[in-house]
Amino acid sequence: MNEFLFYPIALGACIFALLTVTSRDIFHSAVWLAMTLLSIAGVYFYLNAEFLGVIQILVYVGGIITLFVFAIKLTAKIGDHAVKQTNEQVVISAIASLVFLFILFKVIGLNPWLETGMPQTTISLQQLGQSLMGPYVLPFEFISVILLGVMVGAIIIGKVKK
Repeated sequence: MNEFLFYPIALGACIFALLTVTSRDIFHSAVWLAMTLLSIAGVYFYLNAEFLGVIQILVYVGGIITLFVFAIKLTAKIGDHAVKQTNEQVVISAIASLVFLFILFKVIGLNPWLETGMPQTTISLQQLGQSLMGPYVLPFEFISVILLGVMVGAIIIGKVKK
């Protein structure tokens, strides 16, 4: 039953990722990216990493994709047909991707993948919250300032000039 759920989710993630990079419309690419990220969240849920799955949905699908959509819709002339939507480097990109994929499969295939006998440690949400508000509060706040800067940048880019 578990494999019955995993393979459609993984296949969906691969198909949505392919649609993300091959779509000619940038808005459709953002929608396909959202579906890819939702599929990855499904993989996290399948692996019993519910916290990562929820964070994936909240941060990436809820936050980043929303930001992409606003930036796309607020940017002037992004949907204009005069803006070139294709790239002449398709053949070079395809060859480079296939070479990288071949190397990746070789490296994965040559690794013995020994199973370690390390015990699994579980971390509660309370321990995670104490870590984020304790020793890791500075990086946590730094990321929020970066996201705030991105939102301000999207507003400035989308501002209509008279």
